[in-house]
Amino acid sequence: MKFKILLIGALASVFFTVNAQNYNNLSGQATGVNVITTAVPFLMIGPDARAGGLGDGGVASSADANSMHWNPAKYVWAENKQGFAISYTPWLRNLVNDINLAYVSYYNKLDRMNAIAFSMRYFSLGEIQFTDQNGQSLGYFKPNEFALDATYSRLLTDNLSLAVAGRFIYSNLTAGQTVQGVETTAGISVAADIALYWQKDVNWFKNIDAQFAWGLNISNIGNKMSYTRSNIERDFIPTNLRIGPRLTLDLDDYNKISFQLDINKLLVPTPPIYAWDSTGATIPDPANSNKNLIAAGRDPDVGVIQGMIQSWYDAPGKVEALTDENGNVLYDPVTGAALVKVVGSPFMEELREFNLAFGIEYWYNNLFSVRAGYFWEDKTKGARQYATLGVGLRYNVFGLDFSYLIPTSGVQNPLQNTLRFSLLFNFGKPKTTSAITPAG
Repeated sequence: MKFKILLIGALASVFFTVNAQNYNNLSGQATGVNVITTAVPFLMIGPDARAGGLGDGGVASSADANSMHWNPAKYVWAENKQGFAISYTPWLRNLVNDINLAYVSYYNKLDRMNAIAFSMRYFSLGEIQFTDQNGQSLGYFKPNEFALDATYSRLLTDNLSLAVAGRFIYSNLTAGQTVQGVETTAGISVAADIALYWQKDVNWFKNIDAQFAWGLNISNIGNKMSYTRSNIERDFIPTNLRIGPRLTLDLDDYNKISFQLDINKLLVPTPPIYAWDSTGATIPDPANSNKNLIAAGRDPDVGVIQGMIQSWYDAPGKVEALTDENGNVLYDPVTGAALVKVVGSPFMEELREFNLAFGIEYWYNNLFSVRAGYFWEDKTKGARQYATLGVGLRYNVFGLDFSYLIPTSGVQNPLQNTLRFSLLFNFGKPKTTSAITPAG
């Protein structure tokens, strides 16, 4: 059987991933392209329009109802007792009109020291027609994925808070169809987040009140996911480290401006470079016929915790095949694998696995906001590079945010020419925890 869903799934995931096997061909080895792949990449999509206008960053931005995705430790610093938000993000709007991400979140400050929050994200891939190898219809299906989150946030000191979050993840892409004799099933996983947030008023600038904050969030620490009954093939979910600072300047009674930076790194193994023979095909490992022989890098088939640790030192670097004086590739006489040498630094590849999100947010009288941001990712790790713009409005208990994305790398982006929006509701008497309370 063949599935049209594979096309849609690939398009939906291209924003984050490229098939790791592509790196084994000669062009991949020559360019050094080595994109890390995971299951359920929809967990990494920024769900709300406020962060969308800030370059898709928010680990240290002021707290709001959508803090679950960026840093749940911020909830205890929220200005209001309760908040509720609904966000909607069209996906691949230039190609189809029925793929989208919906996000709902709610928080409640139990008291000054404690807060709880819940959220749900739902990713719909539209309606897909299944067909067999002869093109005969097997029916229609609406593949979808969702995640349910809950968190508890607590103030540890006057300046530091901690949060732990739990997440249930469900991904149904094939409706249980059988592919080449293998029965597929929905992927299910559970995960946890651990987050810290610190903020303090500072007097770094003459005649200007300021606030400095930083946040850290390790998200999606969870078991691997499988889409088959046999569970032979299991993929990592996108465990991610997000860390960064924010500086807010209270210019006067009506104007304030914030600068923030998010630094991200996926804590999953980097695909190695697999050995290849004279035809370009991979070679089974003599020590384990179920795996392919590795030419550079480390075996990615490890446990979750080992994968998180290994992700800091397993980049293979760029390799070249060894040749003789006539330019012919040399092969190992025993395994038949091409002999290679590492010509690109593994350490430099590890550094290229970090991506950056920079954002600026200006508020007038806590009623109107203008935002701008930029997201950068190395061209060998996905090449996501884009600028963002956004606006926000707050009145009484209501809030409305919009954002727009502009690609800058020449790579097509699923969110280009798309307007994202979030609707917020804030309830309860404000509880000021510092001299500066940036609008959220």
